[in-house]
Amino acid sequence: MTTTRNLSLFQTLLLVLACQCCAEVAAVFDHVTGTANLIDGIVSTANQQHRPPAAPLPLGIRTPANRRGSVAINGTKAAVYLKGNGNAVFDVKKYGAKANGKSDDAQAFMTTWIAACRNTTGPAKFLIPKGIFLVGPVTFAGPCKSMPITIEIQGTVKATTDISEYSSPDWISIEGITGLILTGSGVFDGQGASAWPYNDCKINNNCQILPNSIKFTRLNHSIVDGLTSINSKGFHTSVFRCYNFTATNMNIMAPGNSPNTDGMHLSTSKLVTISSSTIGTGDDCVSIGHSCEKITVTNVTCGPGHGISIGSLGRYKTEKSVLDVLVQNCTIFNATNGARIKTWANTISGSAVGIVFDNIVMRKVKNPIIIDQTYGTKEKKASKWKISDVHFKNIRGTSTTNVAVLLECSELFPCEGVELRDINLSYGGASLKNTTTVSSCLNAKIKTFGVQNPPACVVQH
Repeated sequence: MTTTRNLSLFQTLLLVLACQCCAEVAAVFDHVTGTANLIDGIVSTANQQHRPPAAPLPLGIRTPANRRGSVAINGTKAAVYLKGNGNAVFDVKKYGAKANGKSDDAQAFMTTWIAACRNTTGPAKFLIPKGIFLVGPVTFAGPCKSMPITIEIQGTVKATTDISEYSSPDWISIEGITGLILTGSGVFDGQGASAWPYNDCKINNNCQILPNSIKFTRLNHSIVDGLTSINSKGFHTSVFRCYNFTATNMNIMAPGNSPNTDGMHLSTSKLVTISSSTIGTGDDCVSIGHSCEKITVTNVTCGPGHGISIGSLGRYKTEKSVLDVLVQNCTIFNATNGARIKTWANTISGSAVGIVFDNIVMRKVKNPIIIDQTYGTKEKKASKWKISDVHFKNIRGTSTTNVAVLLECSELFPCEGVELRDINLSYGGASLKNTTTVSSCLNAKIKTFGVQNPPACVVQH
């Protein structure tokens, strides 16, 4: 296939929709993003290896009459529209947004979205131009007639601070769309400092969850490129029931003491890639929750925060297993955890299988490598969540505690197939008396290869 080099972002998405994981798409994204390293994030090595069955063009894609050509996909020709960008632009200011930072522009945003989503002339762009927009909770719902549809943010969007306005746990909800692009150099500001004092989840298991800044729900074939999110009230972003979702070049920031401000939380999603991003929050930089499959996290700088986590798992009956997760080429600093898997000591059963943490740099991390199957409880219960086929490879740097490797697995379902390969973690804490690092393991069946600093633990049963 000969790839056209002068493509807009929406044209690139059309190729993704048509080609899925074909290798030619990598060259297109290389051109769009301007960096060769991003290829691994957009069409990740792991996702190419997964290679899901080729799917038909999603509902809503139609072949334009003036198409420029076609490409062969698995022997079948599929039309791809490549002539001009053709975007119909829907500017929120032209639909009544004041952009004065005082008036609530939520209604103008909704009116603009409806017009953009219903556009029938081709791809549409929902534009938030330069300016300061105060916005209460809004929902951008599909399905849309525009294909694809782009949300471009150039200004600053600030969330209203009156919590009573948020009847649902989300500030901006984007849902039910095939072919979404979210991009731009602007900022989503959750103004979370006004709400954080109301978070009592550390002492109250039934606490009220503060609003997520952006929730992506039921999206297929989507790209988030260049998102900047600061000071969310709850999670910065949440990805739920999405398929083939790519997030890259993100900047996500909140103070290290801000509660439950996860950078990106995933659940019930498949084929998700997070790449080339900087995330520093008061909670997990990336949290991969239940019912997720084929997830890739690569080239992410995380800190401060609670690290990159699988879980927590096993709290609710509706949860399903986590399969095939690759976390690779990341740096974690000034964090309470590094590479972490956490499950509740609960009666809910499930499994986490095929987890790889590879080539991770730790800088002043409290628990660089940790499996915690007693998460969320002080009672002596055994988790029914089975963890197996887990690989910690080429993990190096400093630990602020003496226990640099902590594997606390379930008595009922010991961890199996845990690989420790080339681990080199030295002490980087405040103590001048005890500068050794050690490993601690419980109910874990491990195999070791290469460098082991600290020395691999003797497994206790």
